[in-house]
Amino acid sequence: MSKLAIGESSLLSADHVRALLEWLQEESSGAVFPFLAAMAGTALSPGEAVSVRVQDVTLPDGEFGEVLVRAGESRRVPVSPDVVGVLRRWIDEAGLEAEDLLFPAERGGALASSEYKRAWRRARQAVLSPDEVQAGLGEQVSSLRDSCLDRWLEAGVPAWGVAEWAGVSESWIALRYPHRFRLEDIEIDWEHLEESLRLPGIPER
Repeated sequence: MSKLAIGESSLLSADHVRALLEWLQEESSGAVFPFLAAMAGTALSPGEAVSVRVQDVTLPDGEFGEVLVRAGESRRVPVSPDVVGVLRRWIDEAGLEAEDLLFPAERGGALASSEYKRAWRRARQAVLSPDEVQAGLGEQVSSLRDSCLDRWLEAGVPAWGVAEWAGVSESWIALRYPHRFRLEDIEIDWEHLEESLRLPGIPER
């Protein structure tokens, strides 16, 4: 197995993510909660998320939105309606303008990694079981990115689509999440396959 691979047991489940974000919503301040919620729903890396500006997001009420990631080769990533709601409320509460950073620090400038990492550590200790914490589940904030990418694959988004949204190659996706590409989990229509591979001039049995 590739050293890049991450096992299913090492991924935060959807329930884990929801519980962690619920705790952060109640217990953190400033941009920390919307920042981590956005990461959980868009699979942006922390470095990409801190550089997003308000003008880079399209947030239609009650629908899927979009974030323009300008780092590296620019790409557009969907934003789920739940995260759209979080970001719309945050922009309104914080009084942000189009040119402002979407997730500014309380005293201005970009949100510091020490701030959101500290909140993340507290959330893990409060929400996860001692065994899960000891095992290192969700130890890094980037675990939110991994969880989101895995759930996109689980939902049936093609690997090439997940790769495009994530700003990585298809081969990276396959190596990172091998459990999503097991042949035994694929339902093959053998009759259709036989028909599509039939050679011309070969009579049917």
